[in-house]
Amino acid sequence: MRSSRIVPLMTILTAVLLTPLSTGLTSSQPNLNELTDEKLIASYHGNESTAGPVRDDQTPGIREDVAVKYRSRYDQWKKEFLSTEAGRNQWSSYHNNPNFSLHITVARDNAEGATTGKYKWNDAGQLVSATITLGVRIDEGYPNPIYFPVMNSLVPEESAIRISGNTLAATKIAHEFGHVNRTIKTDAAVYQLQTQLMPQYNIIFLSNGRNANDPRLVELAKKIGGTPVQIWEDREYWGEVNAMMYLRDRVTDEGMRCSLFNKIRHSVDLYAKDYELRFLEILRANPTRKVCGWQ
Repeated sequence: MRSSRIVPLMTILTAVLLTPLSTGLTSSQPNLNELTDEKLIASYHGNESTAGPVRDDQTPGIREDVAVKYRSRYDQWKKEFLSTEAGRNQWSSYHNNPNFSLHITVARDNAEGATTGKYKWNDAGQLVSATITLGVRIDEGYPNPIYFPVMNSLVPEESAIRISGNTLAATKIAHEFGHVNRTIKTDAAVYQLQTQLMPQYNIIFLSNGRNANDPRLVELAKKIGGTPVQIWEDREYWGEVNAMMYLRDRVTDEGMRCSLFNKIRHSVDLYAKDYELRFLEILRANPTRKVCGWQ
């Protein structure tokens, strides 16, 4: 999830190959060597510039700004998202919210990914606006399993029934709705402080020999509630929890559903063990169905 306030961080780190911060990874995660956590997230979310200009139109509800040439495919993705109870409930909650404006658009940049940002808060600290930008080919491409274990579970396998492109696209839409859902619940001052100080953290980290135990970094982490990596992963896994909720409702065949959720569990075990309860709660919310190997 990207807000416009993270642009300076992107500028600073774009040309730098940054090894992951060990304090931001769960103990079960493998060594990612030269891959950066930021680059892994950016590989799906792209750059903030893909989100387009900030809209002055703050009309309440959902504002769909989709070019005519993309409208047909967008309508199919939207229909698939709304085919589930979770999708319908979330869409309705924003469509009928008199105090919130959600902009949805489709852009050519970052074609197989999506991003959520352009957040605006009122003087009372309430989130009043956000923008979701979908790539023109979100019905293709599978994000990495480290931060996106749910979307990655849809990677086709010869032994399994293939998930349609529209379902993949709807899962990505659910992920972005998850970002909005979470940001609305996040204290505005905390969110803004995080986006203000994360660039400072990374500047120091790059200049001190990548020593995460630097007292300056320890102090910054206390102020913002974790290292930048911990904050990024926390945000992404909330998006993935919402994507899992969509798939829970969408995939009704028990065998196929368990196959998908076992793949999710495997990735969570490897990369997100500290966040396992979030995903498990999605399964437990429907006691009439199997938890598919989850404890």
